[in-house]
Amino acid sequence: MMSKKSINCSVVKFVAGVTLATALASCSGSSTTPTTGATSPAATKTTAATEPTKEPAKAPSNLSGNITIDGSSTVAPISKAVAEDFAKSNPGVKVPVGTSGTGGGFKKFCAGDIDIANASRPIKAKEAEDCKKNNVEFVELPVAVDGLTVVVNKENTWAKCLTVAELNTMWSPDSEGKITTWDQVRPDFPKEPIALFGAGADSGTFDYFTEAVNKKSKVIRKDYQPSEDDNITVKGVQGSKGAIGFFGVSYYEENAKKLTAIEVDGGKGCVAPTAENINSGKYAPLSRPLFIYVSKKALARPEVKAFADYYFKDLKVVKEVGYVPLPSDAVPKILERLSTVKTGTTFMDAPAGVSVAELLAKDLK
Repeated sequence: MMSKKSINCSVVKFVAGVTLATALASCSGSSTTPTTGATSPAATKTTAATEPTKEPAKAPSNLSGNITIDGSSTVAPISKAVAEDFAKSNPGVKVPVGTSGTGGGFKKFCAGDIDIANASRPIKAKEAEDCKKNNVEFVELPVAVDGLTVVVNKENTWAKCLTVAELNTMWSPDSEGKITTWDQVRPDFPKEPIALFGAGADSGTFDYFTEAVNKKSKVIRKDYQPSEDDNITVKGVQGSKGAIGFFGVSYYEENAKKLTAIEVDGGKGCVAPTAENINSGKYAPLSRPLFIYVSKKALARPEVKAFADYYFKDLKVVKEVGYVPLPSDAVPKILERLSTVKTGTTFMDAPAGVSVAELLAKDLK
């Protein structure tokens, strides 16, 4: 005679044959593993909650080729970081980044030898003329804002802030062989010998500093220690109590434990080279935009256009490498230049202290 439990199971089996395994498991008190396709909605929901669906990795692009970049050592860390990220989804495209200095980069760029020039200053009239002679049209694209940082030795306890006039006293060609100790800069400073270090003549940092401090680009006393390698400036300032030097704010941040950054008085009080002060223009006249110049001819190649677009896709890399991101009101204007391939310059010969957004609004020449 069948038990009541067996009868009930038979009924379940008859009514819900599609769930036979589950019904029998209930009757016998044992558990079975559901067959494929029999997973209940509740089980599916639980799995989804504990294991979120991941976006599938994007397949590598079919782009290939070489994109040649050279120029400013100041801008190089940005371009290198962008190139590394770009290579992850575009492994067929090689993007070597050279560092021959802004002037050296423009020489190659205007000769048609490279696709993109990194520049820590705007293109000069003579360079633009060279580009024109060689039929090299270019799109001028600001990528970040930088502040030139004036640094002293950690043992320097007297120079907390210097005026632009005092910097001129130290770096002017007229001071060569005459201004040799700190007390000649300001009477209450100690009679400590001055040792001067800074960027070399091919550097955009050199051009910008001399223009801002000495009122004329490339004009400087000749008895300072120039170098295209900022690390040599760091070591030089480290090695002498009375030393002073200059380079971009990002390089200072890398070496903040070794050197002291001084504040600069541009006429409205002492201002530190912080990101906020640099971006607002308060840190004048030693704040500046950084650029890439892209050849119009090169932009016609799909890999170059893709790279240029990618450069502005996520500018958080600018902050990651130590520079100040562009003000938000400037970015749409830059993207418009790139998307419409607007050639020419609005930054050439611009006075120090004018905002990026203001200069982008001017007519290209």
